[in-house]
Amino acid sequence: MNPDVHERALRLIDVSQVEGISTADREWLDEHLAGCATCQARARANEHALQALRSNTVMIEPALVSVTRARVRWRARELQENQARLRALWISCGFSWLLGAVTAPILWQGMAWLGRHFELSPAIWVTGFAMLWLAPATVVGAAVGWRQSRVSAARNHNAAWER
Repeated sequence: MNPDVHERALRLIDVSQVEGISTADREWLDEHLAGCATCQARARANEHALQALRSNTVMIEPALVSVTRARVRWRARELQENQARLRALWISCGFSWLLGAVTAPILWQGMAWLGRHFELSPAIWVTGFAMLWLAPATVVGAAVGWRQSRVSAARNHNAAWER
């Protein structure tokens, strides 16, 4: 018989115990196991090993359980807070983009007027427009980055103390 067939059967035996397999694969595997003693033995050995693992009892210190629960709750709360912050950030980004789209023509006209009034070259007043238009986003981005670095530093400091 083709060794690829046995490899497929062994792979399906392993996967069926962990993840489950499709009905077509299950039918093929059952048919193969009915006629192959070697693969049948592997399936039985896997089943016995899993039963032995499931029958073992592991004793865990109550303090470890309570610390683990507390850390899981803390992490869940941290993820919820991060999600709320991200939602607020996306709302403010959308608002910023909307304001940017509305104010860009006004700012462009104002910079063009300044360029004509002070007889500036287009390269100068266009560069001024770009700098003024990008300044709010740059300031906010720098503030968010600074705050994130401070939060990361505080987390690292707390983690070092917990060890």
